[in-house]
Amino acid sequence: MGKQASPNLPSLLARKIYKTGQTRGADDDVIYQNRVARSSTVLIPYACWHLCAPGQGGPPDYENGFIVLLSPSEYFGNANITADLAAKGLAIGSNALVFFETREQWNANNPDDLKWKAAKRRTKPLGGQYVARIPATTAMENAGRIVRGFDATSSKGAGIRVYEYASSGTIKECRWQLEALFWLCSDSEKVAVYNGMTAEDAATRKTAILEKCKQLQLLDIAQLTRARLLNARGWTICPLCLEELSGQGFLNRMAQAEGRTVPDLTVTELNLFHIAELRIGILNHRPYNVGWGHHHCNVVVKDSGIRKTLEWMREILARNIKAGHLPAENKDS
Repeated sequence: MGKQASPNLPSLLARKIYKTGQTRGADDDVIYQNRVARSSTVLIPYACWHLCAPGQGGPPDYENGFIVLLSPSEYFGNANITADLAAKGLAIGSNALVFFETREQWNANNPDDLKWKAAKRRTKPLGGQYVARIPATTAMENAGRIVRGFDATSSKGAGIRVYEYASSGTIKECRWQLEALFWLCSDSEKVAVYNGMTAEDAATRKTAILEKCKQLQLLDIAQLTRARLLNARGWTICPLCLEELSGQGFLNRMAQAEGRTVPDLTVTELNLFHIAELRIGILNHRPYNVGWGHHHCNVVVKDSGIRKTLEWMREILARNIKAGHLPAENKDS
């Protein structure tokens, strides 16, 4: 008799955890794919190749390959570019492309005049030498939007931002750890029951995921605490403001300002939060660097990182206190 499956999570929570393994959204006007797995083909700027190349600070390999993007100036401005690329194991049309982003670039080295083809495949050979995403302009005639390569309905976008990458195995580990952090909210079982689980199923699922994470070394309480994911009591907290999180925040939609409501808002109060920010040169979607935080705290941190954000906030508070706009102590406490 096979091992019994764990009870299902509330559907909204299950989808929220699943989506942490996907990249951010992207529209048709950019080169990136929209909401795909973090293990997808990565796009690496040529100037950052030394930081992202497999075996040079990057992973041993990218599961679904990579495409290096060169600006027209990097390609056409270097008489030895073919040899320079070859020395790095790169070649235009194989695993590298010229990326046109401005009309000036396009006019200076029009790929149509060069008899180049727009790339269409994410694995080598790429089916072309270039890709273009140039916005329309009203400053000149016949200056409509130029979108070439990876623009078919079935293959929109050439790949993902390299710093969003994570292997399939890492994605799974992060999802397990992120679910464990939900269960480590003080009211998690009560919230799970309120949202459709039975008390027995909630307790069973909680025990199973915490045990799985222990076995996979994903539940080191001391490490989670140092990472600002748990407080001294062992409860899940927002990494920026350090407030204890309620499990209901995973399921509640964000409150909307009066008069500015939209019917299709999908943003919840709590979102995926990276402790060390995502940036080129290091893969930061990884266990012990992922947690849950308030939507507003996440917006404040953006790509700056927690430490820089806190220093910025301290400077703002100091200036406001000095100017008399804020008392030095909280009078309500």
